[in-house]
Amino acid sequence: MLIRCGYEITLTCAQPTALVCLLSVHEDRKADIRVPETIFTMPEVPTTTYHDLFGNRCRRLVAPAGDLTLWADATIEDGGKPDAIVASARELAVVDLPDESLVYLMGSRYCETDRLSQTAWDMFGNIAPGWARVQSICDFVHSHIRFDYMQARSTRTAFETFNEQVGVCRDFAHLALTLCRCLNIPARYVNGHLGDIGVPVVDPMDFSAWIEVFLGGRWHTFDPRNNVPRVGRIVVARGRDAADIPLINSFGPHLLKSFRVWTYEVTDIPRPAGQLDWPVSQENHS
Repeated sequence: MLIRCGYEITLTCAQPTALVCLLSVHEDRKADIRVPETIFTMPEVPTTTYHDLFGNRCRRLVAPAGDLTLWADATIEDGGKPDAIVASARELAVVDLPDESLVYLMGSRYCETDRLSQTAWDMFGNIAPGWARVQSICDFVHSHIRFDYMQARSTRTAFETFNEQVGVCRDFAHLALTLCRCLNIPARYVNGHLGDIGVPVVDPMDFSAWIEVFLGGRWHTFDPRNNVPRVGRIVVARGRDAADIPLINSFGPHLLKSFRVWTYEVTDIPRPAGQLDWPVSQENHS
């Protein structure tokens, strides 16, 4: 299938402000891109890109005083299959883990492994190691947290989520991956596009957060927020938690004036976007 994805974000800054944006489709889907990402800013400002320590593509720019709109659109080919379930995937002992996975065992800004370690072992230590234990963690988080956009808080940690029992997709992800790390299972945080493909449409569309867990020698997708295999997941960035991969990192104060995301299936390849395509962001495809 073909999936068209993009965003339109408008910020207001009181003075010129440096930004680093993590909004582009991840490099590991490069071979699947059928219409390359087209990016506009209004007003037009120069941008450059680099890759961070986690391999994510980051875009640098300076927002002028006043309004700045960021707009991007791309089309990607997807296999159309739901997230894989590999029930036989086993945990690896810490001594057998690859070096690059060890950072995803450690505590991080939003993931206090020290405060949840005993809880994790008390709750999940007697479950057979491997896929079933990780799924049990996701089942618990899915049922333990009440999803509520109105209760979103950018500073909420995994420990606070556990106690408050409310949050948004990033909170589900933070709690699940923290419990995994407490049990010596590497787990990392993922931002990306997840359109309502094959499920009831829920507005408004937004970027989504889920986790990847290292089992059986490779990374597997788990989604404690939805907790069912989904179709059309498109990774934007990976990190230890949300602090590593904010969609927009602003080095100065700003106000979010408007925010729109679209991710939807298309039947043919759209023509490459151009400056005259700005109105497409007004279509209600979310």
